[in-house]
Amino acid sequence: MKLKFTKMQGAGNDFVVIDAIRQHIDFSTEQWQRLADRRFGVGADQILIVERPTVPGADFRYRIFNNDGGEVEQCGNGARAFARFVSDQGLSSERSIRVQTMSGIIAPRLEEDGSVTVDMGAPVLEPAAVPFDSQALDSIPEGRDQLWPLSLQLDGAPVHVLVSVVSMGNPHAVQLVADADSAPVAELGPQVEHHPRFPKRVNAGFMQVVDRQHIKLRVFERGAGETLACGTGACAAVVAGIRRGLLDSPVQVAARGGELSIAWTGEGEPVYLSGPAVTVFEGEITL
Repeated sequence: MKLKFTKMQGAGNDFVVIDAIRQHIDFSTEQWQRLADRRFGVGADQILIVERPTVPGADFRYRIFNNDGGEVEQCGNGARAFARFVSDQGLSSERSIRVQTMSGIIAPRLEEDGSVTVDMGAPVLEPAAVPFDSQALDSIPEGRDQLWPLSLQLDGAPVHVLVSVVSMGNPHAVQLVADADSAPVAELGPQVEHHPRFPKRVNAGFMQVVDRQHIKLRVFERGAGETLACGTGACAAVVAGIRRGLLDSPVQVAARGGELSIAWTGEGEPVYLSGPAVTVFEGEITL
């Protein structure tokens, strides 16, 4: 079938966005993979689907497929692209919308300067709910946070890293690094993603604290590999940094693809993610 799509990006995190309100979508895992393939398809970190809501109080339903074809719960940069898309496509005239996701309702808002802010909800900090298996594992307290040791391999030798575990609707493991640019993301990222302590796999964040309101961040995303930016990863990293006593809100996050801004006032409060959302091109592909 022929599929109309829009290619978008937010801080270099790129998406294929599909209007499933005005066209019918029923694809297999293999078709999602082909669409996201950078050589044989359009190419994207994630595919975002715009649907009619199935719960009361929501304006739209938001579905996310990683480039491996698997459906996931949340994508913060994608939420900003989603809000820009429904506005640009005339699907909504409101500056603020309520969007149904697998992990609950989020509320993106179009700002006057063209950026998009998303109320991502309160972070989940209980390890079992992330989910993270902490059984028979001793944590190390730091500030209000608990750091959990993971056994990994680096250059063939055993290493132990300490991670904060946070869910922003999807699971994250955030470790502190001295230099994000030289961090061994390609080697350690897949090991953290597939670590048996994370039954649903996990997004692996590598955070460098520049000062109390600035960090550098790289994220090896579950099912997508390292991306140029990760919105939920930025939220999780800032939450972890604030809880560890290293950061003060708001925090500017320098990802490889651009800047994001994160604000969080503490436990039980929502995290606000702000940043760009840009249309790259529109097209049609036969799948």
